[in-house]
Amino acid sequence: MSRPHHGNRHGRSEAARQAVLEAADDLLAEKGFAGVTIEGIAARAGVAKQTVYRWWKSKTEVLVEAFLQDLAQELTPPDHGDLSLDLRAYLRLLARFLGETDSGAVFRALIAQAQLDPAFAADFRERYLAEQRRRDRLPLERAVRRGELPVTLDLDEATDRLVGPLYYRTLVTDQPAGGEFTDRLAEAFLASLEP
Repeated sequence: MSRPHHGNRHGRSEAARQAVLEAADDLLAEKGFAGVTIEGIAARAGVAKQTVYRWWKSKTEVLVEAFLQDLAQELTPPDHGDLSLDLRAYLRLLARFLGETDSGAVFRALIAQAQLDPAFAADFRERYLAEQRRRDRLPLERAVRRGELPVTLDLDEATDRLVGPLYYRTLVTDQPAGGEFTDRLAEAFLASLEP
């Protein structure tokens, strides 16, 4: 019985798709949202414009997918089995991601665009924020399952208290959010839970 033959096209297609996502990321970090075009993405990726349109309808779709892929690769909360260690590690990781990486620059550009484009903002919230909220809550959810936190804890409010200052520093004040700052956030949160 013969197997379906994909030849090299399948491999080339996936390589081209990844090249487009990487090109979109790079261009957004370099030029900002307004400076990115489908033509520019295609040229940077070394593919035809039609290749880009085969997978995405607009530059916004390309940029958001590239960003979501970056998040999945770069921002997974560690699990040390201890809430104190998990919070310190994740808050440091999140602060570094938001303030020091190319992906963080992409995030800032997408947030800026969301302020100008209500339709994009709604889509971005649905596609990004729900998933990121899940990541941000994960250390707390694990701690509840381990019995380190009460099951009655309002996880949404607790998550806001932990990560809100990082987003504020990154998006509003542009102040650094180094390890000392993130450790203080974790310590203050843990102290607030003590009877």
